[in-house]
Amino acid sequence: MNRRIVLSLVLSGLCLLAAAAGILESDAADVFLEATRPDFQKIPLGVVSIENNGGPDWLGGRLEEVLKKDVKRSLVFELMDLPSLGIKVRDVGNGHGNGSKAVFKQAAENGVSVLVWGKAGLKKGEKEDDVNMEGFVYDSGSDEIVGGKRYAGSPSVVRLMAHRFADELVFRYTGEPGIARTKIAYVSAHGAARELFVMDYDGYDARQLTADGFLNLMPRWSPDRRFLVFTAYRDRNTQDIDMIELATGKRWTLVSYGGLNITPALSPDGNFLAFASSHEGNSELYRLDTRTKAVQRLTTNPAGDLSPTWSPTGRELAFVSDRGGGPQVFLMSSDGSNVRRLTFEGDYNAAPAWSPRGNWIAYVCRTPRKEYKLCVISPDGQKRMQLTTGGGIDDSPSWSPDGRHLAFSSTADGKSHIYMIDADGKGLERLTFEGSHNSAPSWSPAS
Repeated sequence: MNRRIVLSLVLSGLCLLAAAAGILESDAADVFLEATRPDFQKIPLGVVSIENNGGPDWLGGRLEEVLKKDVKRSLVFELMDLPSLGIKVRDVGNGHGNGSKAVFKQAAENGVSVLVWGKAGLKKGEKEDDVNMEGFVYDSGSDEIVGGKRYAGSPSVVRLMAHRFADELVFRYTGEPGIARTKIAYVSAHGAARELFVMDYDGYDARQLTADGFLNLMPRWSPDRRFLVFTAYRDRNTQDIDMIELATGKRWTLVSYGGLNITPALSPDGNFLAFASSHEGNSELYRLDTRTKAVQRLTTNPAGDLSPTWSPTGRELAFVSDRGGGPQVFLMSSDGSNVRRLTFEGDYNAAPAWSPRGNWIAYVCRTPRKEYKLCVISPDGQKRMQLTTGGGIDDSPSWSPDGRHLAFSSTADGKSHIYMIDADGKGLERLTFEGSHNSAPSWSPAS
């Protein structure tokens, strides 16, 4: 889908797959645009303050900043500007004083359903001072303080405390896990090499996983968040599919056929690995049973097939094939049966990613202006829309575990970087700023 894949295909000597796995110029048809509606009415929420209770000057402000951004990104809440509503923001303490009740009353009268506040300070530890944070939640509907959480840890996990509190809020009001503690794996250029990195969902605390000096591409998460599978190019003639354990760095090879072995994807239950391999000629799709190591060939076609993505149930796969000429998205049952074409608009559609809610498949589409953008299509093919616009190449979409956001790479600012966008095409946010080339994001499951 971008220059890294084109490079990998050249290295493997399988240039015949370039039309399906790399961006090449050809004509394109119109792209259908459609407006979307939000899933539900957002809950009005206001953050009163995070009081600094004896910590460093930055402590309360940083916690409050991170929490507000997490709340906004959740798309569950509408973050309210309390001062603009005339609400006198003040220390509400434990929520039981007269000052607290006045704030609660003002909030309810101005349509604010939830108020959040907290306090943070330092506690002497054996090696260093620990940070303590307390968070409180007031619900205007019940006129009660409905939640209180306490967190403790070293100063290095201050952002994690705010993320955890934000996820607690999402879970309380939706029953679903929040995304504030999720991670995004991606590929970053180091000279001629490509190495794997993992960062927080908001772009902070990036950590390098590999340091091989060659190409490590196309990372995908295991369902339990413990592992990544990826393609490792150890030399021009060896392309394996490896797995790495994030906590230890332990690494081993899952697929090592001759030829090209690319685009690995683990099933939702982790029992199967779908991947593309050219060891029997052209690129076909295979399914590895991770328990028995048995391998089943899923496709048999003179064209190139690659880029499998699992449905949330694990019963179907979407993939890319050029069997109709240019690359298009196809669907099939997970055993290789019931193959049918999904995309028909345009002559270049690739890099599919199935939403965890099952309602959309995101992919790279080429517009009439020869621009590579993100589109989504419903699995029945009845709904289709373009999400991104503007200059640059948009590539490698990956869904957040709540299905409300997509991470992707783009050259909109000249160099390739990782971005986040809401599932309705709003809320574009750049996540990476370091390095010369960041690509191929993969969003982790929820913790």
